[in-house]
Amino acid sequence: MRVLVVGSGGREHALAWKISQSPLVDKVFCAPGNGGTSGVAENVDIESSKIFDLIEFAKKEKIDLTVVGPELPLTQGITDEFQKNGLKIFGPTRSASRLEGSKIFAKEFMKKYNIPTADFEIVYSEDEAVKIISSERFKFPLLIKADGLAAGKGSVICNDFNGARNTIELMMKNKIFGEAGEKVVIEEFLSGQEVSFIVVSDGEKVIPLVTSQDHKKIFDGDRGPNTGGMGAISPSPYITKEIYWEIMSKTIIPTIQYMKKEGNEFRGVLYAGMILTSDGPKVLEFNCRFGDPENQAILIRMESDLMELLIGAVEGDISKSQVKWSKFPSGCVVVASKGYPDKYETGKIIKGLDKASSIKGIEVFHAGTKKKNSEFLTSGGRVLGVSGCDESMSSTMEKIYRAISVIYFEGMYYRKDIGKGVEREARRNPAPSGAGQGEQY
Repeated sequence: MRVLVVGSGGREHALAWKISQSPLVDKVFCAPGNGGTSGVAENVDIESSKIFDLIEFAKKEKIDLTVVGPELPLTQGITDEFQKNGLKIFGPTRSASRLEGSKIFAKEFMKKYNIPTADFEIVYSEDEAVKIISSERFKFPLLIKADGLAAGKGSVICNDFNGARNTIELMMKNKIFGEAGEKVVIEEFLSGQEVSFIVVSDGEKVIPLVTSQDHKKIFDGDRGPNTGGMGAISPSPYITKEIYWEIMSKTIIPTIQYMKKEGNEFRGVLYAGMILTSDGPKVLEFNCRFGDPENQAILIRMESDLMELLIGAVEGDISKSQVKWSKFPSGCVVVASKGYPDKYETGKIIKGLDKASSIKGIEVFHAGTKKKNSEFLTSGGRVLGVSGCDESMSSTMEKIYRAISVIYFEGMYYRKDIGKGVEREARRNPAPSGAGQGEQY
């Protein structure tokens, strides 16, 4: 088979890396890819949003399956357009991708089908929004969310009235997120531990992936602004057997069932960002693609053929997919450019990659890199995802940080507490027996 991976980040490098290992695959292309994907795939100079250029390439190169990494082309309808042209593609349709692409669609869907989530109000004007935050409808802090993708920055925690009023003005009047801010969701703030729960679905059945946990804050101790993710571990030590089945029965299975009932059959990755509240797990947000950096931590644990699972989902039958995982834990630490998630410099020479990759059990996935002649240069905010899998979480993280210690580029920054203390939590909350070991529901 000839496979095209769409995207340019660490998630896509991990996908191309895993897909290239499949005995079913003859060649992998990555559009546009990055410096690292060039080691496992042929990079193609087509941006992920250029859907019709990607279709022409897929036809010309006789691509058997296209795998979409980022959310933007999914919400733009890349799956629909590929299918119209008789091309096989992994990822939900445009209508199904509204679970991620529209906060309002997702919240109304969850309310309709009693899927646990935060209380909320949808507002269509600045005056209406100010009226709600002035009332006693919600206590502070509260969340204000732009309706669309907003480049992943459209969710703002507001601690007081002035902060909320300013956020509403920026979104709805100043249009800092463009059309995404024309309608907003005002939402109850939930407290608790955040976890990532990711499954693959063929539209009816689902196969859960091993659990994982993202670390979104830029600084150690979960301080500072949110980022795209500064690291991840798998499994999550906070998901007990009871919590696992509660998420499956109250969130995942109903979502797949009712999406199909409403004519939005969901084939692809359903990622539920959950928060473990005192009232049980609730959905913070849905994503319609693999996580980043969760994907790097998850795929390094995968012992079976990813392609079999992807093909099964595309063809509407994952019942024959045999999914197996390492029993050992894994982790991923993101190495970022100085200044991320705000302004940062690029074009810095990266050294030590070969030495880091030579450590047994370590994979260095590239995100914001480009290759120039024989050198790798930084080209983004999140530059690398140094990932590993070992007998314990402590030994895994020791290996990862040892690998990072031999990497250097000017201004590199990374959190130093990813995976810290999780073994204590894992002993208190043992993972559910067999969970994430290929069961189908």
